[in-house]
Amino acid sequence: MSPARVESEHRRGWIVPVGGAEDKIHDVRILRRFTEIAGGADARIAVIPTASKLADTGARYERLFEDIGVASVRALAYAERGDASRADWYAYLEQATGIFLTGGDQLRLSTILGGTPIAKLLRSQNARGVSIGGTSAGAAILSEHMIAFGTEGATPLAGAAVLAPGFGLTNRVIIDQHFRQRDRLGRLLSALAYNPFATGLGLDEDTAAFLDPDDRVEVVGSGAITVVDVSGLTHSSMAQVAQGEPICMTGVQLHVLTNGATFNLHTRVASPPPRAHPESA
Repeated sequence: MSPARVESEHRRGWIVPVGGAEDKIHDVRILRRFTEIAGGADARIAVIPTASKLADTGARYERLFEDIGVASVRALAYAERGDASRADWYAYLEQATGIFLTGGDQLRLSTILGGTPIAKLLRSQNARGVSIGGTSAGAAILSEHMIAFGTEGATPLAGAAVLAPGFGLTNRVIIDQHFRQRDRLGRLLSALAYNPFATGLGLDEDTAAFLDPDDRVEVVGSGAITVVDVSGLTHSSMAQVAQGEPICMTGVQLHVLTNGATFNLHTRVASPPPRAHPESA
């Protein structure tokens, strides 16, 4: 799915993939920041817990956003494709200023909501300025190409990443989550070896990429984001290797960015966090 066209009178909303296991007890900084860009105290948040099989996931995020102080939050528990026709839920999404997709299994999201009016509405809402985020599985599905599943390890292998269509809010990145915790560099490289247009974002747990309307990524969280830039790729052996064999890739650039660091998806320039000014004596 390709991103919806942004009309001249609008700016695209923020896109916020989270690596999973975001802090929900202490400073809750990722969810607080998401609330800020979605309207702050006036925010109207829609939570989509479809990826999760746990019955209380939606209610848990409702409580989290209520504790932060949003004006309105509602969990829309799409459990089967027929639920996509619910007019009351569709109307709430149309009025939302922020939409958040929980973790679980990204294939539940794609098989239940893929190709429905809800998936189309997410793209059009983001194009009209609504901020949309997701954690873990909810992060993976935000881009045009989604890593459905794959194998662990640092070496890219043919077949290590199985791709499926995502919701298509952006085509500029491919997202992988729980990145350092589950040793997923190899499968992200494998996904990028197919076609080096997109930039890879490997998100550690409790770490988010806040992608602004100008396609500038800011890191928020306690971990790091591994940015895999293949714009300078000079060789990929993907077309020659057999299933399970290592892929030769040359010209790949990698950045490890921590809280406050940025990456511009147009210029491909990474910037470190601003230096803290020492307090005066």
